Amino acid sequence: MCPRHPACLEVAGLKAGCLEAGCLEAAVLAVHRSPTRDTRGFPVAGTSRHLRCPRHAIGVTLALALISAVPARAQSIGSGDGFLFRPPSGTVAIRGGFDVARAGSEVFRFVTDELTVSQRDFSAPSIVFEVTHRVSPRVDAVFGVASSRSSTHSEYRRFLDNDDLPIEQTTAFQRVPLTASLKVYLADPGRSIGRFAWIPKRFAPYLGAGGGAMWYRLRQEGDFIDFATLKVFPDTFDSDGWAPTVHAFAGTEVSLSSRFAVSVEGRYQWARASLNARDFSGFDPIDLSGFAITSGITIRY
Repeated sequence: MCPRHPACLEVAGLKAGCLEAGCLEAAVLAVHRSPTRDTRGFPVAGTSRHLRCPRHAIGVTLALALISAVPARAQSIGSGDGFLFRPPSGTVAIRGGFDVARAGSEVFRFVTDELTVSQRDFSAPSIVFEVTHRVSPRVDAVFGVASSRSSTHSEYRRFLDNDDLPIEQTTAFQRVPLTASLKVYLADPGRSIGRFAWIPKRFAPYLGAGGGAMWYRLRQEGDFIDFATLKVFPDTFDSDGWAPTVHAFAGTEVSLSSRFAVSVEGRYQWARASLNARDFSGFDPIDLSGFAITSGITIRY
């Protein structure tokens, strides 16, 4: 309510802190339509100078009423301050977590059989960056990039060199998916207060699916055995490339305020790619699939 002109809104019977669109509109109409002078130009009896509120004062009055009322209304649903005038256009998110590689193809079985490497060694921490754009009240288009990389020091399980020392090498495995998805909220992620404010809900669970392309690299560097001659030689074996990928995910956003939320997401991704025939001859396509669970901060814009 206008601190200098309290009668501006009292004319329409508007209570302090009211956010209903009808009430606000009635206030504006009442103030604009309330006569302060008669047809001869003289002041109408019983009117106050406060009723002669200019248009910009009315705008300021309504804005102050909204600003003072939104936090109270938002607190009642436990979501922090609300958005004034419109829902967010989208979000920017950064999350970290762990990516569990399925590592189910022939090349992984060969490596884990010959070297002191286990299947879980191909899993690694991951980082995700996403930008979303609001398509409808419950649907977002999501564009993201992620990265995970493992590096494992190993040696041959059943062989030593001529000096009875381990034959050592390092195996690195990296995956970088570039994806586009549709994210569907199971319920409206926020609520509108009349036409003047939007407030996020505390919890906003969602499901989604999409696809894209994944870049990968499998690299081994160190000392190896030529099984035809049993000689030890230093070398590097490297394979990288792109492969199509599809994925499905589920998660939830927990609002901290109008702009910030914490998100938790689980995602399964499917992908396979051909190996470099020069360094990994005779192997089936490499399995790039895996499950990742991540959490991080989401910023609405």
